[in-house]
Amino acid sequence: MGFFELWNPVVLLFVVVVGLVYRSLTSPSKAAAAGEEPVSSKVKLSFYTGIALFYIGQGSPINYLGHHYLFSVHMLQQSLLYLIMPIFILNGLPAWLIRPIFKGTVMNRLLRFFTHPLISVLAFNLLFSIYHLPLIMDTLMENEWMLLGYHAVLLFTAFAMWFPVFPPLPEHDKLSSLMKLAYIAVNGILLTPACALIIFASEPIYAMYANVVIPFDALPLLDDQQLGGVLMKVIQEIVYGSALAMIFFKWYRTERAQEDELSDDPQENNGLTTA
Repeated sequence: MGFFELWNPVVLLFVVVVGLVYRSLTSPSKAAAAGEEPVSSKVKLSFYTGIALFYIGQGSPINYLGHHYLFSVHMLQQSLLYLIMPIFILNGLPAWLIRPIFKGTVMNRLLRFFTHPLISVLAFNLLFSIYHLPLIMDTLMENEWMLLGYHAVLLFTAFAMWFPVFPPLPEHDKLSSLMKLAYIAVNGILLTPACALIIFASEPIYAMYANVVIPFDALPLLDDQQLGGVLMKVIQEIVYGSALAMIFFKWYRTERAQEDELSDDPQENNGLTTA
């Protein structure tokens, strides 16, 4: 295990370039030229956190150890890349920055199709579950390009899955708060079978991890496999639970603000009194 294998400089360079391009595109001068308010530090921090998580998941030792030695580390990587990172990226994209990309009819239709709640929730969870079938995972892990392609598609569907919950474009925020709560709950249910298959397996099911020699002390193979399933399920519950809480409290604050506005409006109060 060399330094460049553990800390992928290509991925690091990619993340740095993306960060610099984002900084340039969201500068106050660019916002002013677009007739928009400057991008807040909170929004920028969200994006930078997202690309940092991408590097941790794809360019740090987590990627190398998860790919070559430990299934539990691999599942930690999956959690970072597909359950956590897209939320920060989506919340870090100003609407005015990406709206021109989807201004055309074709791109707009593609966006609406792939982020349709029914399609996005089924596509991500189906691809995620298929990926963790022993035959599929063992095959993909033996072919670097097939693995890269599958992960790219899975990452795309992860962004599409989170888009209806955290849409960076207000005009695409079609789901009510109640529908978002139900959408996240369905996601949690659909992800459970893949975790259960791993957690409750009575023997190791992935040949790729059974045939490696680990150069350091590690968990027994079956324990590592079950730990991986538990990690995925626990992280999923924390992330989905946090998203549910965010949506609920945002809805609650909106309702309270509307009630306060109504109670403070003299004309509305007079109308109610007269009635």
